[in-house]
Amino acid sequence: MNDSHIETLEQVRQFLAGVAVMKITIPSKTECYRWIQGTLVRFRYLTLGKADRGLIRLYLRQISGYSRAQIARLIKQYQKTGRIQRRQRTVKGFTSKYTREDIRLLAQLDELHGTLSGPATKKLCERAWQLFKQVEYQRLAGISVSHLYNLRQSTPYSRQRGTVDKTRPVQRRIGERRKPRPEGRPGYIRVDTVHQGDWDGTKGVYHINAVDEVTQFEGITSVERISEHYLIPVLESLIDSFPFIIKGFHADNGISDH
Repeated sequence: MNDSHIETLEQVRQFLAGVAVMKITIPSKTECYRWIQGTLVRFRYLTLGKADRGLIRLYLRQISGYSRAQIARLIKQYQKTGRIQRRQRTVKGFTSKYTREDIRLLAQLDELHGTLSGPATKKLCERAWQLFKQVEYQRLAGISVSHLYNLRQSTPYSRQRGTVDKTRPVQRRIGERRKPRPEGRPGYIRVDTVHQGDWDGTKGVYHINAVDEVTQFEGITSVERISEHYLIPVLESLIDSFPFIIKGFHADNGISDH
């Protein structure tokens, strides 16, 4: 940027008051540092009084866009050395905790056991180190399950395994919302439960109604609470009351075939 025409403190005041109009462009951080140093030299900042120093600081902040703390730091550097230099630091990246040998070991373990789930694989690594004292598993024994999956996605792992099969979930049918099809055969029981309701703060009982789809043979019983402690003996008695083999139950939450 070119602000060489601003040479006096009065011109600085006019600029900050919006009287003077100028185009401000600072192409880079290095150029900005150079401009700040030149401005401090031009106005002989170190010889100014407190009020005039505050004026120059405000001017520097207005043009550079830097915060009060940043300008104070740069001026402090100028007071100590007579120069303002950009300090570039090369920050080291994160060091890898798990080596290629660890990844290769994980790939071999997965190949041997068929790529188990993350928690199961972590447990194998823990047992190898803690129980069988296999030193090579020491780092993998402390790995998190989420990072274990990250290692499985890495290039060294893929090169070791070639192809990776993901853990296949096991699907088991627990309950299906479908109407039973007895096809004229007894033994398909429709079950319903009704709560009698409370009375003066006392919990009411639960009535269980079981009806065969074909014969309409019906069994009714009541329990104090819906829990295994109360239900198991009552249901056993209810099942024994049917004069045929029970092949399935149908309730509001699904069907169970036996």
